[in-house]
Amino acid sequence: MDVSKTYGDVEALIEVNLEVASGELLTLLGPNGSGKSTLLRILAGLETPTEGQVLYEGAPINAGSLQELRGRATMIFQRTVLLRGSVYDNVAYGLQFTKKTGAEVKEGVERALSLVGLSPLKDRRAKALSGGEQQRLSLARALVLNRDLLLLDEPTANLDPESLGIVKEVINRLNKEKGKTIVMASHNLAQVQEASGRLLLLNEGRIEEEGRTRELLSNQSAVMRRFTRSENVFAGDSLVVNGVSHVDIGEGTTVRAAFIREGRAIVHVPPEDIIVSHMPMESSARNSLRGRIVSIEDRDSVVRLRVDAGRVFSIQITRRSLEEMALNVGVEVYLTFKASSVQIL
Repeated sequence: MDVSKTYGDVEALIEVNLEVASGELLTLLGPNGSGKSTLLRILAGLETPTEGQVLYEGAPINAGSLQELRGRATMIFQRTVLLRGSVYDNVAYGLQFTKKTGAEVKEGVERALSLVGLSPLKDRRAKALSGGEQQRLSLARALVLNRDLLLLDEPTANLDPESLGIVKEVINRLNKEKGKTIVMASHNLAQVQEASGRLLLLNEGRIEEEGRTRELLSNQSAVMRRFTRSENVFAGDSLVVNGVSHVDIGEGTTVRAAFIREGRAIVHVPPEDIIVSHMPMESSARNSLRGRIVSIEDRDSVVRLRVDAGRVFSIQITRRSLEEMALNVGVEVYLTFKASSVQIL
């Protein structure tokens, strides 16, 4: 209730009032830096509010009950951190602190790995997995604990198509079939549109909109329209080559996409999914474009670049990145983004 969180002079959350019902799927939508991750960490008991109070099942969370909250909730972070050892060992680790028997641990681990499609890789070294497989492993580690509240920070960001489909299916199954309470943060409008349940729009630490997901997106208020204004939307002709769509968006620029579509297509590349660098990156991403910065717009904690790479792309970075890379109008840069980031509209 009236939860605020500050880090020095930065107000991450400002008087947030939120109630999460048992068994619901709540999506937190908002740009980077809007307070989504901070709110998740407070719900997980990993952060405490600077002001205000958190209630769990009607009881206030304080120093004495914080550990109980941590035992009822589990959070999956956007940046995956793995333990040494095999895939199986990583999932089993959290159960060693419980009273489960060896047989129960084995059954739980195998069930979690099956849900995320990693059973064939259970003996593989965890750190040898691909990025998408590692994210699925993080999900399995959370599932095996069977906590009441599952908190997901950008769970589908930058996943390969196979992992993206599996993760979305697991989230839906857990909510609809198992009745699991899930709070999920995302800046990706296209993926939020696929989610059922309730939507909360955060911006600069405040709740701007709240309601049923489909209603808010189909009957958009001025606030929602301002957030969802289309940037990096291009029309072009798509040709499928070796299972990848090559979309010619004009001016000699082609983007590669994970979806399968022949013919005319309208695509969107989220500004937050584009990486800026001075040199071409060695990456599994299928898109690397060379361009020149044509404008820079400072928006408090973030900066918006416009880069002419044949077509003009908008990119969102932090002010710190702008300063560290010494970026300015006229500077030549490379834009890198994954095929899975290219969304069809």
